Amino acid sequence: MLNDTPLTVGSLFRVFRLRIFVTWGMVLGETALLALIPLFIGLAIDDLLAGGRAAFWQLAGIMGLLIAITVARRAYDTRIYGTMRVELGKAQVQRATGQKVSTLNARIAMGRELVDFLEDTLPEAIAAGVQLVISVLVLSFFSPHLALVAGGATLTMIALYALFHRRFYALNSAINQRSEQQVALLERRKLRAMTAHFLRLRRLEVRLSDSEALLYGGIFVILLGMILFNLRIATALPDVTAGILFSVISYSWEYVESALALPVTLQSWTRLSEIMCRINKGEQVASRDKS
Repeated sequence: MLNDTPLTVGSLFRVFRLRIFVTWGMVLGETALLALIPLFIGLAIDDLLAGGRAAFWQLAGIMGLLIAITVARRAYDTRIYGTMRVELGKAQVQRATGQKVSTLNARIAMGRELVDFLEDTLPEAIAAGVQLVISVLVLSFFSPHLALVAGGATLTMIALYALFHRRFYALNSAINQRSEQQVALLERRKLRAMTAHFLRLRRLEVRLSDSEALLYGGIFVILLGMILFNLRIATALPDVTAGILFSVISYSWEYVESALALPVTLQSWTRLSEIMCRINKGEQVASRDKS
């Protein structure tokens, strides 16, 4: 199924696009139903207080449908993404002529991350994107300035991530390079060599973790600053009420939760970019471990 095509996220998507669209449709259905639940809870409360039950049963129906879609998607995903992993692994083995077993073993494990991205990261990013758009639209309803602050925060996050992109790529490349060497080192059964390998791997992982901490620390400062700005803007709105203030803060926080999916997705894509370059080369990538 993956003959004569580069082993990338794009090629996996093209080959399995119909099945992926089905699962993405279910993701959007879940997201829409989750967005409706707070509204229908409020309607059910009002209806019950008035002695009615129609809205209550509507809420129960939405919750039942949400559970059914969620369970069905999990069962469906396991099968289609499992098939992708099988086909990708077969393609990697078929193209591994002359490749060391240690390299092939590591690259098969790396290749599975391409499927993980399609199965986990991308659907979460789609759901977060829908929530983000809804949050911005609601904020713009109260004041265009609230939406502009949110948009400015998004652009600032992207600019901040751009500063870390090369570092993440280089560190992931070094970690992957060491992973390719691990099986060969284990076969030698020399404790000193393995200890040195584990210590180098630890240093690389610490550097990657420290970079992530700096990035996400900066992102949280940006997003929490957005909430404070929006609170100041909201309190200056004409005829502002406690309910409006609550709504502005609620949707600003929902925006924050959704926006966090952006750097996570970008970071995953940076790692995958290095992996796709690596697994599509017949020889080991001549990457230097600068640790």
